[in-house]
Amino acid sequence: MQRPRFELPEALVMEILSKLPVKSLTRFNCVCKYWCSSFQTPHFISNNYHNNLENNNLNLLLSRCDGNTFQRYFSQLSNEKYQNYIVKQNIHLPFFRNDLPYVYGACHGLLCLLDPLKDKAAIWNPSTREFKILPPSSIQRPPYFSPFEETYLTLDDVDFDHAAFGFDSKTDDYKVIRFVTLTFVNSEEQYPHPHFMYQVELYSLRSNSWQEIPCPDYKPTGTTLGNNYVDGICYWKTETGAYLDFRGLILSFDMGNEKFSILPIPEFVGSFPEYFVNLLVFNGSLGAIVYPTEGIDTSFDLWVTSEGVWTKQFNIKSISGVVRPLGFGKNGDLFLRDTNDEVLLFDASTQELKELQINTYLDHFRFTISLHAYLESLVRINGIQENIEKHVIRQPARDASNEY
Repeated sequence: MQRPRFELPEALVMEILSKLPVKSLTRFNCVCKYWCSSFQTPHFISNNYHNNLENNNLNLLLSRCDGNTFQRYFSQLSNEKYQNYIVKQNIHLPFFRNDLPYVYGACHGLLCLLDPLKDKAAIWNPSTREFKILPPSSIQRPPYFSPFEETYLTLDDVDFDHAAFGFDSKTDDYKVIRFVTLTFVNSEEQYPHPHFMYQVELYSLRSNSWQEIPCPDYKPTGTTLGNNYVDGICYWKTETGAYLDFRGLILSFDMGNEKFSILPIPEFVGSFPEYFVNLLVFNGSLGAIVYPTEGIDTSFDLWVTSEGVWTKQFNIKSISGVVRPLGFGKNGDLFLRDTNDEVLLFDASTQELKELQINTYLDHFRFTISLHAYLESLVRINGIQENIEKHVIRQPARDASNEY
């Protein structure tokens, strides 16, 4: 006798499937047309992302520079601590083949990459390998008149040195903001003195265009660790005052109302210039990791703000040979770079310092190694799909992060 066929309701099937990793869902696209179309609905994409968020399924990428080709590439690390964060695979970026892009933020599983020396930027989904090259800016560069030299100066250079990436929930739109530095010189002088002017540009994925917005009184200084976007707002460290009288401030930008604001950095967090203060995102909140600018042994304090109140989360005392922090992985694990440019891990649960088996001795610009965390996502950006296998340039069995 044939057993009766038992079928699960489609809603339950979709609920189960939404808990699977993106790689599995990509394979399941070919099971049937219904599944393929369902995986692209906003409801399913949102469920899948929030399941990853609830389970803290962080994915980690190390941004590095190839010592032979001088090209930027990413090392994808295993996200399991027991595997000692080994390199799973190395991926280079075909859309930045001859450039040196930096990552300026992560949002909903998407990364923003931008070359600070060129008008070139892209949004990339590392989970689906979809990428979108942003159009060049059409914003006019203003002339610069020097009252001292009584002449108009020549535009000599354009730099895009600070940026951020985030989401505007009011308009359901992803946006990129970047600060533009214009350098003007008197072309008739043999050794001209540079003059600077600043602009701010805002890109909208929905309109696929840039617009100029009013420039704030303060300009970002320093770097952020990994990400500087939290709940619709981007943050940068800035400062005011002269040497020995520096005062730390936080410059913020609201993606919704497109307005800048200034927030104070409390004195107890760290004073200038005795301490470095690096902003970062920690467990979904704005944080600052503070460490002294000088000294053989380096200690680190992590401060996190909630509703305007700063609280010290923990202190790591006297780590010898560490140059600077790279960022956090799962469960508060802190990645660090030492004096030999090797990657270390401070295990928050055991208070132990471990050297990770990530070979960086063949890397170029080792001091620019950076860590970026993101959650897997199916979010689409109307871009181009990479050939995944073609651009996985090295796929280590264990850790062969510098084997060719």
